[in-house]
Amino acid sequence: MVNIMNYEIKYDTRDNIASLLSENNPEKVELIRKMAHDVLLENCGSGVYYRGLIEFSNRCVSDCYYCGIRRSNADVNRFDLTMDEIVDSALWCAKNGYGSIVLQSGENSSRDFIDFVCRAVETIKKRSVSEELPNGLGVTLCIGEQSEADYAKLFAAGAHRYLLRIETSNRELFKTIHPEAQSFDNRVECLRRLKRTGFQVGTGVMYGLPGQTCQMLADDILFFKDMDIDMLGMGPYIRHSSTPLKKNKNQFIIERDDLLRVSLLMIAVCRLVLKDINIAATTALQTIDPTGREKGLSFGANVVMPQLTPVDYRKSYLLYDNKPCQEDTKEECKNCLSARVGSVGREVHYNEWGDSPHFKRKGESKN
Repeated sequence: MVNIMNYEIKYDTRDNIASLLSENNPEKVELIRKMAHDVLLENCGSGVYYRGLIEFSNRCVSDCYYCGIRRSNADVNRFDLTMDEIVDSALWCAKNGYGSIVLQSGENSSRDFIDFVCRAVETIKKRSVSEELPNGLGVTLCIGEQSEADYAKLFAAGAHRYLLRIETSNRELFKTIHPEAQSFDNRVECLRRLKRTGFQVGTGVMYGLPGQTCQMLADDILFFKDMDIDMLGMGPYIRHSSTPLKKNKNQFIIERDDLLRVSLLMIAVCRLVLKDINIAATTALQTIDPTGREKGLSFGANVVMPQLTPVDYRKSYLLYDNKPCQEDTKEECKNCLSARVGSVGREVHYNEWGDSPHFKRKGESKN
């Protein structure tokens, strides 16, 4: 609890968190932003870390009602990057000072798929070793629900961070955006498997979903705290026209300005409550606002994900409509993001993995 200019900022209970998330007074929102920024500087420093994003396959066994590459979407041109395409993108990342990459795909649990990802990680780790990166690139995976044995194989191959979004911690809301075969309990169990395996674990939610409330979002933040997560990749719900949720005629369920405000407050309040985790300023923020990622950084985020997927494939990996950065080259993305980061007085930390301070401190406390 902190008192700033006679405005009391409390985030110690569900109701207090929900109240902060529903704040719409511009002066009070700015105070929350400033406080979150101070907490960021105290616990994580001012650095911004890159995660070069390689979307290497849009084949998916899941059928989430909100996702543009869901299994039942017949309009999608399915693709798989070759090993050479993946490795070449990763090596470009290493050469240009990005300390880490994210390998992301649709969900797939086949033996061939897991073996392929393990080989890709092993190859990238080996070939990206340099004077600047003596342990090679940092590798985050975002490939969905897997068995504990397969998580262990992926970890042994050299990946050390894993993002598995819960999308919402509310069971009933989860059911409205997923088919019956997709289980909330299994999703939570997969997060626990990842923790047991040794990964730095990331999760996240969508905000602006039909039927969602600020109380539900407050529960999401408490879920993150209870799960003791290390990093967050959250984003606004933006509809895709070829999904069951397309019945909502507008691209955004709530007004654009309100969705941006809630998006930024989610980052700020997560920073206040969770303090030393990594939080991404996601690309989806830029769909709401041309300077959305910069705003995300100013509200407490410290990670951005430059696009490394080969341009020819990007339009086939649209999770939502009007996704930005579809035509930009890797060089253009690098220059653009560098300028965006600099515009809010922050600095990119090149040639660093940028691991979660929270994860590091947990390890230190065990010693």
